[in-house]
Amino acid sequence: MKNKIALVALLMTSYFGTAQVQVPQMSTKAKIEQVVGLTDISIDYTRPNMRGRSVFGDLVPYGRMWRTGANVNTMITFGDDVVIDGKTLKKGTYALYTLPKAESWDVIFYANTNNWGLPEKWDDSKVALKTTVKPIALTRNVETFTLAINNVNVDAADLEISWEKTMVAVRIEVPSEKLALASIDEVLAGPKAVDYYAAAQYYFLINKDMNKALNWINKAIELKGDEAPYYFVRLKSQIQAKSGDKKAAIETAKKSLSMAEKANNADYIKMNKDSILEWSK
Repeated sequence: MKNKIALVALLMTSYFGTAQVQVPQMSTKAKIEQVVGLTDISIDYTRPNMRGRSVFGDLVPYGRMWRTGANVNTMITFGDDVVIDGKTLKKGTYALYTLPKAESWDVIFYANTNNWGLPEKWDDSKVALKTTVKPIALTRNVETFTLAINNVNVDAADLEISWEKTMVAVRIEVPSEKLALASIDEVLAGPKAVDYYAAAQYYFLINKDMNKALNWINKAIELKGDEAPYYFVRLKSQIQAKSGDKKAAIETAKKSLSMAEKANNADYIKMNKDSILEWSK
């Protein structure tokens, strides 16, 4: 009986020790993902509500740095370098801080994102970019603090910060033309070595037209030149062997073996040795 009571007590202790009450949060988490031109922009933040309170100049004092949301600091991520107020902001993730004032707001992209709200000690060297914008008076209340990417076109968009009857907008320019031209040049220049390698590998795996596969892997190796990796050369030997040219396959496998030994890749060393032994029979 005592053992049963002890077991029940242990189970209850375990249950109550791990159980967590789930209730709605006053400030809810949100995530925004938006493609602007060819650039991915995402925002992770927490959204407080007004709940009858006066916000700017009161709950959020003028002239004091604000985490721009609730709880953990708001984070914004850019997939490419962008331009804000004529200044370049490198791709990456930043904490978004603001300094609201009656006549203007400072919007700050801070390199250190590991803070619960504001940093304990502000470091100006971590300010990746700061811009100043004028607030816009809204004709209606925004009950829930809102960040948005709006006015999206092929080369720019606005980061909008809205709460109560105030909105500020930061124009973000993205390098769409640069990325598009680079993509056009790359594609029209023809397939790359990895494309020829992938095509040759696929044909080898499905046992389809080894002549084409050999032609493609030769092009891949030619494009790579002295930088052709041992696995490119290994694939060529396999294609040669499957084509029936085992003598050439052995010579190619020996090249791949030597390259794998220099790279200290044990797997390819073994595979090449096993193939050379098999094709020599």
